[in-house]
Amino acid sequence: MISQEYPKPFISALGLDFGRKRIGVAGCDRTGLIATGITTIERTSFEQDVEQIRQIVNEREVQVLVMGLPYSMDGSLGFQARQVQKFTTRLGRALKLPVEYVDERLTSFQAEQLLIAENRSPSRHKGLIDRKAAALILQQWLDVKRANSRSSVAAIEY
Repeated sequence: MISQEYPKPFISALGLDFGRKRIGVAGCDRTGLIATGITTIERTSFEQDVEQIRQIVNEREVQVLVMGLPYSMDGSLGFQARQVQKFTTRLGRALKLPVEYVDERLTSFQAEQLLIAENRSPSRHKGLIDRKAAALILQQWLDVKRANSRSSVAAIEY
């Protein structure tokens, strides 16, 4: 049997770590393998936040927004998670893009641990923590997508 090479679909997703003061933003390479932090948006107003995100969406030809959703440790959705959902619903509508959520429990903690491992002070690098957390959120989403596509390809080949 001759194996056919199918062109890999181009993936452009934007990972977002939403906070009261800042929004960490991460993007992925075109293959959807690696997520990296892009920037941190200092929040001012919804309109200005959207405009800054819109510029990145247009530059990177983003197809989907991936938002970290801060579940409580018991798995429930608390006040902050509901605030994230409200913002994300408005953002998705304003940008006319689909939104997917990723459980972001402990991503900020993991991002802080990465900074500590790099001998950087977490208290002096809040924006960097937000970017790294956004990259962790997006990487988690990319990994799940890749695992799901592999299992569906395996099912087709079988």
